[in-house]
Parts: sequence; structure tokens; C-alpha cells
Amino acid sequence: MFEALEPAPRDPIFGLTEAFKRDPSPDKINLGMGVYQDEHGQTPVLRTVKLAEARLLEEETSKEYLDIAGSPAYAAAVQELVFGPGHEIITSGHAVTAHTPGGTGGLRVGAEFLKKVNPTARVWVSDPTWPNHPNVFGAAGFSVEIYPYFDAAANTLAFDEMMAALRAIPERDIVLLHGCCHNPTGIDPTPEQWAAIAEVLTERNLLPFVDLAYQGLGDGLREDAIGVLTLCRRVPEILIVSSFAKNFGLYNERTGALTLIAQSKETAQIAFGHLKQVIRANYSNPPAHGAAIVTIILNDPKLRAEWEGEVREMRKRINRTRQLFVDTLASLGAKRDFSFLKRQRGLFSFSGLTKEQVEALREKHSIYIVGSGRINVSGINEANVERLCRAIAEVLATTP
Repeated sequence: MFEALEPAPRDPIFGLTEAFKRDPSPDKINLGMGVYQDEHGQTPVLRTVKLAEARLLEEETSKEYLDIAGSPAYAAAVQELVFGPGHEIITSGHAVTAHTPGGTGGLRVGAEFLKKVNPTARVWVSDPTWPNHPNVFGAAGFSVEIYPYFDAAANTLAFDEMMAALRAIPERDIVLLHGCCHNPTGIDPTPEQWAAIAEVLTERNLLPFVDLAYQGLGDGLREDAIGVLTLCRRVPEILIVSSFAKNFGLYNERTGALTLIAQSKETAQIAFGHLKQVIRANYSNPPAHGAAIVTIILNDPKLRAEWEGEVREMRKRINRTRQLFVDTLASLGAKRDFSFLKRQRGLFSFSGLTKEQVEALREKHSIYIVGSGRINVSGINEANVERLCRAIAEVLATTP
């Protein structure tokens, strides 16, 4: 049965990391993997996570299975973080939340649920988007289409083209949106643009599926939820996936959530039953550890305040690094204006480097960047920024 198998293609991001690990160069730089790195190139465990884990170790009395949808306390904490305390979405009971294995698990559960509810729909993703989005929805049986998002010439959101495409999407189709810190471009809609997006989704009877993977790393925890809250005011049904890999540093704990919003409390509960069926047939119930950490931190005022400070410092470092990167490139006479990078938000930016330039950086300088030119800004620090920028300046001068 297995003899006829052809080698599977490598994942473009994890495959790049494997190549980086094999590189013997002592000066190699990895700007490809999607994890936050501090000034020393480490992905740290947050102090609040350590404190919550210590409390969990002391107080935990059982390793019993969680419910199919996870802990209700975790679900409540997730909703409060996304919508804000006392939001009408929460008090009305129109939202239900399931704990999932990371944001990717939430995407897959949501995809399988939607395939059951609306089997003839298509899923529309931004051009570009996270490379795994088409994989997840394709694996659930959806036809995946694209809508314009990025204006490469101007390094801005192609808003007019995006809106024209949304207006042409057939009713009842599904539109995937990045809640903040768009991956890979780092470019988000303005509040006014979010309002226009919400209006056209409502007019066209389209279902938004929001991937909220980086809340807090753009402009702030509440500021980064503006898109979601704007959609909630206009669109009657929404799916939202939250990930706590980045803002809690819980990468290998696979801690995420899927929140469904319906037009009534009764409909939300019926839909919740179907979500549980999808989960039961997949992984049965979620892992407990990461969600317990998140719940402890968000429900303890002192830990919550300290965690918000840690997220703020990560955000500030990312934005300082953007400025440092742009200034260093300019000081070295790079033959391109990179100032647009300062306007982007989150871990990632589209650098504008071509595939050929990315390959030259890897082969000649042991600098690893995704083929699209996406860079993880947090992988840059004061120790490697000059070498990185000199290499980029050289490649720009010697390749088309």
C-alpha cells in the first residue's frame, strides 16, 4: 500500500527551519520561523506563565479528561479577552467557545463544522495569507479561492480591489480574515476600513471567519480587537479563532479556542452541539495544561496586570526592531526605501525581497527567509542587525 507513495513536499516554513538547523555557519540568522524571539534570540517562557505553572503544580489534584469543549472557565476567559468585560455578546449568550489544540486546531474544527452546515460554500482567503490556511480548509473538503489584499508596488493594503472582490463573492460563502497583525504582510485595515468590510459582508450575506492569532502584538490588546468588535456590531454570524502561542508564549502547549457567534442564545447552543460532534470525532477533548495557565493568569488581577506588561514589552521590542532595521539599512546605503516596514504591525513583514534575493541570502550569507520575502522581525537584534543589513544591501546591489 505504501510502496507507491511519492515523497511529500516539505512544509515551506518548518522545512526552512530544518535547513537552518543543518547549516554549520556560526553567524546564521533565522527570520523564517513564526515565533517571538527576545534580544538574545531566545523564545522565552513568560514570568507569568512560570508563576501560573507553579500554582497549577501545587493545586492540581487530577488529570481527568476535560469536557469535549474544554473548561467553561477557560471559555469565559477567552471571551472576556476578545470582546472585553461585560460585552453584550457575552451577556446575551450569543457566543459559545470551544477550547482547541492551538489556533490551527480551531481553524480545522471550524472548517469541518462549516462543511457540515454549508457544504457547497467556498472559502475565500487573502492574497497572500498564511500558507497553512488553504491546507486546513482544503483538507476539510472546501474549494479555496483568493481575494486581493496586498499592493506590492505601494506596500499597502489593496483596499479598493479587496472591496470589489468581496462584493462579487456569491452569497453564503465564507471569508477568512486576519483579526490583526496580518500574516505575512503586517498590514491591517484601519477602523474605517473594517467598518466598510463589515458592511459589505452583511450586504452579501457572507460569513466571516476571523483568525485572531496575535492579539496584543500589534497596537494593544483592546486595539487589536477592533476588527472583531466592528464585525460583531454588523454581522449576525461569525467564527473567531484565538491562539495563545504568541501572546502567552505557549507555542508547544497548543492552546487555542474557537468562538462562534449566532443570532440568538438558542441557536448558539444548537451550533455548539454540532461543534462538539466535530471535536469528538477528531481529538475527543482538548489538552488541559496550556488552557489552565491562561485561565489562571486572566482571572488573577495581579498576574493579569503583569502579563499585560509582558505583552506590552514584546510589542515595544518588535516596533523598536522595525525602526532599527529600517535605520540600519538606510545608513548602509541599501538601494531601496524600506521605511514602509515601520507602518506594519506584528511579528511579520513583507520585505519586498524577491525569491532570487532570498535564495542568495541563504546560499551566500546563511540568512534564512521564507521564499515570499516574509521576515520575522523579532529575529533581528542588535547583535545581528548590521550583518543582516549589509547582506541585504549587497544582494540588492548584485541581483535583479
